[in-house]
Amino acid sequence: ERQDHCSSNMGRSPPGSDHETGLKKGPWLPEEDDKLISYIHKHGHSSWSALPKLAGLNRCGKSCRLRWTNYLRPDIKRGKFSPEEEDTILNLHAVLGNKWSMIASHLPGRTDNEIKNFW
Repeated sequence: ERQDHCSSNMGRSPPGSDHETGLKKGPWLPEEDDKLISYIHKHGHSSWSALPKLAGLNRCGKSCRLRWTNYLRPDIKRGKFSPEEEDTILNLHAVLGNKWSMIASHLPGRTDNEIKNFW
């Protein structure tokens, strides 16, 4: 089941939603990734709501932010967690519970989504 990041309304399209505005949903194309990476390298990402139009992307700001944060950032670590990272996750989860972003802040290069999926 694919989660719709740009609309929080279940089952119906609210006024101004992707359906009405024609914003693209679904898998990202390599060309879209290239546009997002290029724009962020040149201009940063201070305003996610303004970024898609400025970067020439037909996506909502939240979709761009999630794509960058979870997949495209150059500092993202890939692959298996080290034993030390696993221990950190277990120890922090005992204290913080399912606060994945807070746990991720203690593991440089790891995303909250990655940690949640590990758990």
